[in-house]
Amino acid sequence: MEVAVKKQPEQDPKGWRRKSPMPSLPEVHGSMNVPKKAGFFRKLLAFVGPGYLVAVGYMDPGNWATDLAGGSQFGYTLLSVILISNLMAILLQALAGRLGIATGRDLAQACRDHYSKPVSFALWILCELAIAACDLAEVIGAAIALKLLFGLPLIYGVILTSLDVILVLMLQKRGFRYIEAMVISLMALIIFCFVMEMIFSRPEFAAVAQGFIPKTEIVTNPAMLYIALGILGATVMPHNLYLHSSIVQTRKIEPTSEGKREAIKFATIDSTVALMLALFVNAAILILSAAAFHSAGKEVAEIQDAYHLLGPMLGTGAASILFAVALLASGQNSTLTGTLAGQIVMEGFLNIRLAPWLRRLITRLIAIIPAVIVIGIYGESGATDLLILSQVILSLQLSFAVIPLVKFTSDRKKMGEFVSPRWMSILSWVVAIVIACLNIYLLIGTFSGN
Repeated sequence: MEVAVKKQPEQDPKGWRRKSPMPSLPEVHGSMNVPKKAGFFRKLLAFVGPGYLVAVGYMDPGNWATDLAGGSQFGYTLLSVILISNLMAILLQALAGRLGIATGRDLAQACRDHYSKPVSFALWILCELAIAACDLAEVIGAAIALKLLFGLPLIYGVILTSLDVILVLMLQKRGFRYIEAMVISLMALIIFCFVMEMIFSRPEFAAVAQGFIPKTEIVTNPAMLYIALGILGATVMPHNLYLHSSIVQTRKIEPTSEGKREAIKFATIDSTVALMLALFVNAAILILSAAAFHSAGKEVAEIQDAYHLLGPMLGTGAASILFAVALLASGQNSTLTGTLAGQIVMEGFLNIRLAPWLRRLITRLIAIIPAVIVIGIYGESGATDLLILSQVILSLQLSFAVIPLVKFTSDRKKMGEFVSPRWMSILSWVVAIVIACLNIYLLIGTFSGN
């Protein structure tokens, strides 16, 4: 095991308890050139990429079950909830990019440089649990897709998905742009699959448009409210905030106020566009479920059931195949970014560096071992329970990432001239409080059996 303690460079700590750490993801930090004298679109192209790595976390297999349940039970009504949760995500990811570019710290490093050692260590443990839980959902989702497509037993599918560690290492050695290209390609495949699903399912577009308008019945109907809270509470992935604050620093920008301001602008555009594509995918899952199942009076919450019913109900076997292909691409895409998030969190909180292959192997084993044990003992039903448990753990940890992020980006001493505008700061605190309340409600409901 290669462990090296990073030497702290001598810099003015400003509003931080500790001096600035070494660069986040040092092997790729500032590795991608940005043209100095170029037009708007050429510069934007240079910044395109990190937002898409973040966006895949918003369409991972852990979100599919809530979207399927919402569509099959309540038609298009909960589309407004998906829209609201996506707008929250756009705001929080913009803050993460702003933090990374303005301070040169990712969120994990910022927490370490602000909080005491015990608090920072506790935040690290919680974040590692969240990453493992998210990784677990992605591994199981990909394994389910492999079984649906090729009949591969779940336990073998879980083991097979671990090979993405090798893929990430190979791509990162060739340059970070190759990882971005792989993620964007898989995301394009997911979008293509759901465009075709929309064509097959022929949804009522007037009803779809109405679904994006919030309804009072979402609050007054307890069953609808609970699924709505599930969509809202599980949409923002905590590891994405750590990930985004790091990978925006892969661009080699001018270390001036003007250069940082420009980088924040383009990074925000990149993440906003990417998250709007994630909105399409999540909305498409719910629309597909509403068009195929709600109209027929069938309630579907499990991915396997949706796969088996789609072909017969839409009159084409291609619908089921495309659904499973999209699920496989979603699971594999999410695991690629999850391994990077694991590296960022360990290095940022602990200020130590492990060999990349070892860090990613540890991340994989934490997810794979419980999945293999539970599936081996309980079979497919155990895999579904694990998916639910992973979302509960994510909900529990989310506020421990959101609140520090909002706190740091609202602090002028830490951010200087790049502090969040007052309107953004107020809105961010409102979102942070809403997310915390929703997740508390979800946890109480989950543990009380309601």
